[in-house]
Amino acid sequence: MSFVTGDFEKLLLAAVLGGLIGLEREIKHRPAGLRTNLFICMGAALFTALSDQIAVLHAGDHTRIAAQIIPGIGFIGAGSILHARGDLISGITTASTIFVVASIGMAVGGDQYLIAIFATLLVVGVLLLLGALERIINLKVMVYAYEVAGTAAEQITNEINAALEPLHFFPLNVQVAPTPSHVRVRFECEGTRKQQKALLRGLEQSGKFEIVAALGPVQSE
Repeated sequence: MSFVTGDFEKLLLAAVLGGLIGLEREIKHRPAGLRTNLFICMGAALFTALSDQIAVLHAGDHTRIAAQIIPGIGFIGAGSILHARGDLISGITTASTIFVVASIGMAVGGDQYLIAIFATLLVVGVLLLLGALERIINLKVMVYAYEVAGTAAEQITNEINAALEPLHFFPLNVQVAPTPSHVRVRFECEGTRKQQKALLRGLEQSGKFEIVAALGPVQSE
């Protein structure tokens, strides 16, 4: 038995559904973006369909190949989780998204189109709405990068520590880069969105810096 028109449509649907989730991830500059999620969803659908096709041809177990998708995806997901500074771990949302995208692909490959479409809409909704809710109610802890410039490295360091002290922050990954006109210092801090805004205000209100720039989050989900 060979692939029929319906099987090619499965791959197309899996590519679309995986691409929708991947597009949201790509817009937010996440490690597993459009192509990654599209390929995972399409690959899971293809393996599921092949598992059925090969079993019919050779009188084997219909689920044997499809069953290996789960440990394979677990391996990919584990590779996306990073243990960062302190107790901060990043990549868990990315790994979870990969796991769900694979299950959507399996649903498509197994002819469960409605549940695959519903799951895709649910995943996109959760990523968009709950992510925004986390930021609004100030729950999520992130590592943000900042860059300041001044006349002397020691003075800059003292002013940075003065801005960090009220928030009980410590600078992470401090980098100093002297230039002919001034000294640039890049550093990172861990805290909630509200705390990061307070730190930026403190740096801007210091009056001792020639330049103050918030470079945005270093680690993302």
